[in-house]
Amino acid sequence: MGKELQLGLALGYWFAGPPEGVAEQLAVAEELGFDSAWTAEAYGSDCFTPLAWYGSRTTTLRLGTAVCQLSARTPTATAMTALTLDHLSEGRMMLGLGASGPQVVEGWYGQPYPKPLARTREYVEVVRQVLARGEPLDFQGDHYQLPNHDEGTTGLGKPLRSITHPRRADLPILLGAEGPKNVAMTAEIADGWLPIFLSPSMDGFYRQCLHEGFARPGARRTLDDFEVPNLVQVVIDDDVEKAADTVRFSLGFYIGGMGAREVNFHADVFSRMGYEAEVAKIQGLFLDGHKDDAIAAVPRSLVEDVALVGPLAKVRDELEAWRETVMTTMLVAGPPEHLRQVADLVWG
Repeated sequence: MGKELQLGLALGYWFAGPPEGVAEQLAVAEELGFDSAWTAEAYGSDCFTPLAWYGSRTTTLRLGTAVCQLSARTPTATAMTALTLDHLSEGRMMLGLGASGPQVVEGWYGQPYPKPLARTREYVEVVRQVLARGEPLDFQGDHYQLPNHDEGTTGLGKPLRSITHPRRADLPILLGAEGPKNVAMTAEIADGWLPIFLSPSMDGFYRQCLHEGFARPGARRTLDDFEVPNLVQVVIDDDVEKAADTVRFSLGFYIGGMGAREVNFHADVFSRMGYEAEVAKIQGLFLDGHKDDAIAAVPRSLVEDVALVGPLAKVRDELEAWRETVMTTMLVAGPPEHLRQVADLVWG
């Protein structure tokens, strides 16, 4: 058997309204010994408000954002929220950040998207300076200037330091990253990596990217103390195709609809796995308005690359390959009975 995995509860973002049954899920996850609970945001519910509510109803679960979108807030605003939640939760906060894509950043937040890696690097540095609370903040980067003395400002801005003393200067910062350059930068500047579609078949590729980052001067971590929480959809059903259909829905949406035809970072992940032709077909169908056909076009092999589906014995056997990956925490979602079943599967 491979390494022992931690378990985390993925609560994601809301759809039409607040999800039901979350209080029960949190209680069971904490009872079972889950390590963490995670929220997300897209262009509806935010990630921090639910996390604060969840934190008020738990005592041991660490609380993470997977992910907080960079363009939704200035880096100082994000640092303020993170340090506040860290105090309220008595040191359980983990800040997961992500650059998102141009459709959301420019369409929803009205911010420019160019150079996401450089922006992310600067953003993280500003957050760390706020949390360190050393000298008053004076950061003059290409993307963020604090104080801002650009043309059109009053020129009265001055370096400031957080009134509130952060609980921890080393509050964990994790980055959502998909491309190889972004994954390498994550290993260099962050405390953990939040993949979106990890696959045992790509473990060697991602280890190489991570080691490139760890080898850079000033890297904060090594693989031994670096966190990799990753969502793995687990659908147990004697009918493999029926189980796969549950996962096909979300994969079809991410490949076909979460990005433009020209730029879709999620689709690129699956192309790197060797599914270029399938990705092109799914995208074409989805963007031409044939969403059901796009979802049906997701091959079962692709589903099985990133999820655990089928009879219990099959899922148990395939889980061993996941234990050998860089993943340190398996994030799972579902009602209490499903969480119990997964915990028994992983730890039993």
